[in-house]
Amino acid sequence: MSTLSACGSDAPASAAAAPKDQQEGLALPTPTGEYAVGRDSVHLEDKSRRDPWVPKAGNRELMASMYYPAQKGTGKPAPYMSTAGAQAFLKEMGLEEIPAKAISGARTHTYADAKPASGKFPLVVLSPGFKTPGATLTGLAEELASRGYVVAVVDHAYEAAGVDFPGKGILPCAACGKVGPTTFQPAAEGRAKDVSFTLDQLLGSASPWKHADMVDKRKVGMAGHSLGGASTAATMAKDPRVRAGANLDGPFINSGKNPGLSGRPFLMMGTKADHSPGGEDTTWDAAWKGLDGWKRWATVAGADHFAFTDLAPFAGQLGEDDPKGLPGKRAADIARAYVGAFFDKQLRGKNSPLPDGPSKSNPEVAFQHPDTRKAAPRR
Repeated sequence: MSTLSACGSDAPASAAAAPKDQQEGLALPTPTGEYAVGRDSVHLEDKSRRDPWVPKAGNRELMASMYYPAQKGTGKPAPYMSTAGAQAFLKEMGLEEIPAKAISGARTHTYADAKPASGKFPLVVLSPGFKTPGATLTGLAEELASRGYVVAVVDHAYEAAGVDFPGKGILPCAACGKVGPTTFQPAAEGRAKDVSFTLDQLLGSASPWKHADMVDKRKVGMAGHSLGGASTAATMAKDPRVRAGANLDGPFINSGKNPGLSGRPFLMMGTKADHSPGGEDTTWDAAWKGLDGWKRWATVAGADHFAFTDLAPFAGQLGEDDPKGLPGKRAADIARAYVGAFFDKQLRGKNSPLPDGPSKSNPEVAFQHPDTRKAAPRR
């Protein structure tokens, strides 16, 4: 996969080229679960808070893309994102040489207005990285929904380019360029408030989502990439409803009085280059010491910062895999397998050995043990 920017940087270090064969197009990996995947969109407005980036815009607004287990053969194919949204996103990332239609036309495995499967399912909230729209977590959302989860991918107004808000169109990334060392913590804490508000709405008695009765309110998890990963821990520190969380290559912030998250399980999964013990991101060492429940620290060799998003398989299909790094398709397979196995174990009680230690089938994934400096044997 091509070398992409670290959290907070403005653009990838090298731009991707256009697809070699425009006829083939881009496609997300096929989900491995038993269910078809449906999708709805819910617009949320927190009237108790003004937007932190554009106060004159009024109340804080969010978009929740709801992925859910669906009945096969129902609904109509859902687009990856709009062409206008893809154009805005590529411009923000400095990748304008990629045709917007190549991204917007990427084939998904999601069906709009699909009939929901019967039963109750755990809810997992996904939070994207800074500057990147929630659409970049579509592959992970599809995988989880196919396994039997309702998934809410939350887009935060003015924090990414390419997200369409009702009545306002595609909002600019007003926060871009404003998040740095001194503003990262308030940005993550602001997202935590966004997510708690989202849970208030989705789990409340008058939920705005028409399929809210699918959700098992006792089983809520959260995962995020980059700033979204930091926001996951920040949300759990304040909101006990989130029972399990995963940080995918994001830093940690100071969680205040609840750094251990009251013993709730947490998965730390990041690049080997930046997130090994004693590595560039020292917040992982501090967070590991503070976590007081089930915890795992996994690193992925050859992965870059965007290996946990759809940009990984897209880069591979665009001919931009780094010959010295982890292929995009492989990165997508690893991210989906480990995050899915983590939530299977923690929210559904399914025996899933992947989160417990190294496996011979995934030699790129190493489990770190900074407390003992001992590695678990491979199975």
